[in-house]
Amino acid sequence: SKEITASIGAEYLKPRQYHTASKGAQEAHEAIRPTNIAIRDISASAQEKRLYNLIWKRTVASQMSDAQIEKTTIEILPSTRPEHFAATAEAIKFDGFLRLYTEGRDEPDEPGQPVTLPPLKKGDKLKAVIVTATERFTQQPPRYTEASLVKKMEELGIGRPSTYAPTISTIQAREYIEKGQNDGQPRNYRVVTLANGEISHSENTEICGGDKGRLIPTDIGIIVNNFLMEYFPAILDYDFTARMEEKFDLIAEGKLPWSGEIATFYKLFHPDVENAMSMRLEHKVGERILGSHPQTGKTVSVKIGRFGPLVQIGDADSDEKPQFASLLKNQSVSTITLDEALKLFEFPRSLGTYEGSDVTVAIGRFGPYVKHAGKFISIPKDIAPAEITIEQAEDLIKAKRDAENKKVVKIFTEDPDLQILNGRYGIYIAYKKNNYKIPRTVENPAELTLEQCREIISQQDSKPQKTTRSRSSARK
Repeated sequence: SKEITASIGAEYLKPRQYHTASKGAQEAHEAIRPTNIAIRDISASAQEKRLYNLIWKRTVASQMSDAQIEKTTIEILPSTRPEHFAATAEAIKFDGFLRLYTEGRDEPDEPGQPVTLPPLKKGDKLKAVIVTATERFTQQPPRYTEASLVKKMEELGIGRPSTYAPTISTIQAREYIEKGQNDGQPRNYRVVTLANGEISHSENTEICGGDKGRLIPTDIGIIVNNFLMEYFPAILDYDFTARMEEKFDLIAEGKLPWSGEIATFYKLFHPDVENAMSMRLEHKVGERILGSHPQTGKTVSVKIGRFGPLVQIGDADSDEKPQFASLLKNQSVSTITLDEALKLFEFPRSLGTYEGSDVTVAIGRFGPYVKHAGKFISIPKDIAPAEITIEQAEDLIKAKRDAENKKVVKIFTEDPDLQILNGRYGIYIAYKKNNYKIPRTVENPAELTLEQCREIISQQDSKPQKTTRSRSSARK
């Protein structure tokens, strides 16, 4: 308060105290803040200074007055057309907390700054200098990020601040959702401009359909969700979750007996469980029949297996063993077609020979790969496994070999099990499936002798092992 009043002004001060909607709710971790608000700048690296400045401003801004912004919208009516144009501008009447973020800015036309309209009054005649029409496409709502999902959970009353992050982490650990990797695809759009009485046409490009970093439901997540929505709709109802949170607060405060709530819940829940268990015998959850094999007539289906989504030809109950093939990364249980499924059984596919060894393409648990001389090389996303050529496979084999050669720093013929390797975190010693750090005092690890490496291994093996409590992983 003193810092805001002294350095900015008393009119900018508006102390706030934040609290949860329910006083019985468990809070999330305490917000990060400066230990001393009076310290505006710190002696540190440029990156650390920027981080401190970001935290300092957010902390001070949370105790400042709201900004007062006047929004103006004008309509421009052409004399010869029924359509009208609109212009919107904002003017800051009182900057409030924005004062912190606008200090030191000398560029009024900086991108993102409010648009300023000239003085206008009703009935003014305007001259069209430039009129631009830009083609736009209707887009679906964007997928949730972790931050936007937390905001939505808060709106719906799902969980509490202390449970938002663990809830999202749990469904990620169970592989019900995953983060998107698609950067999007370029799309052209048209721009028509009227200037000086002439119309010109141009075409620009934008990126659309990207979901990188956003949360996407997996096949198993969709199947689990559909199963729960079908058999337990009352429990998955948002209102049910919010009501239970309120009841938990009353139970914690001693205003509601927990035993009665448990009895009421199980009275409704138990019949749903019995119904779901009986229906499991009648159909397999998540399995989808695609059709029949054109040559054999066997049933072709898609389902979730132990290692993910797969296609099956045949029936497990028949005398003949079914055939299985894993789906590609860009394929889904809910959208794959019969033709796409049958193409998966064209693998492993032989491409020919290279250096006297067969080169084959196959699809495994972790995606498509090339196999050559006992080595497995992953196929990049931009190469279709069904269309890869022997020349492309050779390039992948050479690239893999070059990467492995760069990884090996030194090999000792006297002891082949001991190697000096270059890894993700630097150079290290590898010996019998164990890794050993090279001390920082060693200036050139490539010049280490076999005896010196053995001494480093012996020293690190003799150190007592740190024991940590094992953490149970989330079960699927």
